[in-house]
Amino acid sequence: MTSMRRIEVGLGRRSYDIVAGPGLIERAGDHLLPVLRRRHIAVVTDDNVAAQHLPRLAAGLTAAGIEFVTVVLPPGEATKSFRYLENLLTRLLEAGLDRGSCILALGGGVIGDLAGFAAAVLLRGIDYVQIPTTLLAQVDSAVGGKTAIDTPQGKNLIGAFHQPRLVLADTTALSTLPDRELRAGYAEVAKYGLIDRPDFFGWLEENSVRVLAREDDALAHAIAVSCEAKAGVVAADEREVGRRALLNLGHTFGHAFEAETGFGEALLHGEAVSLGMVLAFRMSVRLGLCPPEDLVRMRAHLAGAGLPIDPPGANASQARRDALMERMRRDKKTEAGHIVLVLARGIGRAFVHREVGEDALVTLLDEALAA
Repeated sequence: MTSMRRIEVGLGRRSYDIVAGPGLIERAGDHLLPVLRRRHIAVVTDDNVAAQHLPRLAAGLTAAGIEFVTVVLPPGEATKSFRYLENLLTRLLEAGLDRGSCILALGGGVIGDLAGFAAAVLLRGIDYVQIPTTLLAQVDSAVGGKTAIDTPQGKNLIGAFHQPRLVLADTTALSTLPDRELRAGYAEVAKYGLIDRPDFFGWLEENSVRVLAREDDALAHAIAVSCEAKAGVVAADEREVGRRALLNLGHTFGHAFEAETGFGEALLHGEAVSLGMVLAFRMSVRLGLCPPEDLVRMRAHLAGAGLPIDPPGANASQARRDALMERMRRDKKTEAGHIVLVLARGIGRAFVHREVGEDALVTLLDEALAA
């Protein structure tokens, strides 16, 4: 990235900035000072991120005169659990955090969600800051205040809305991100174009190779537009009672497949979102809402970015379909027993649909699983 970008999430007295640019981890202390109640924080991270980025962060915090303790957890989606939430809360209490302290989440979506939820419930709520180190977290999960853990019944079913005080998206951190993780994050970037920014989707069609090659200007533009898109939606609908639900495009289907595969390396979150967005567009075409050529176009783009567009595995059994349906019924967006979906009238024209019958969903899944 060639310059620093600052984007405000406008929530009145709880407004905060997303700062995107290179070298922010080293300079995190300077950015933190204006938002800290006192110079005492707990850094929560995982083993992988700690090895890559913790020394730079620690040096910056020390230079700014900020005292800190560090909690390092195992990497992976399995850490977003009751077990590790209890572990984290216990260690934070033992470290002597009080209501003037702050939690700093250094990592991807797992650490951000878990540490944010811990901040929401510790001492009935303390401040936290996000320093996301993956593309997916920088453009999605670190922004907007959704915090949660997973359960065997589904993804993100236990959580709270708790806004951070600051988000620092250090683009330098993406240089060490594995290619698969980068592609998974790209699914969330494409999502913003598919929801309501068709011009941005067109730009991605022309520039996805440059974004995925981590070219500074292309990556900078993709992150900035994505953050601006999400910031605008969150400011207008913080608690997801209306427009914010559009950000769930692909997620109802995607979360079901994530749960099926055990929330692990078999299917990353962004990969599940890619798969889910394709299914959402397939349903939209089936219902006569979306031009078939838009489905072809978005499938081609996601596949060209190295993302999955068909369900993993070749098992088209009734048992598998029924299990996926049951997971979708348990989705947190379900209303009065009805599965709520985000569908589309075309690229950049997403909307919330509450009247899709289960028979139509069963047929769609049967066809997709048999592909």
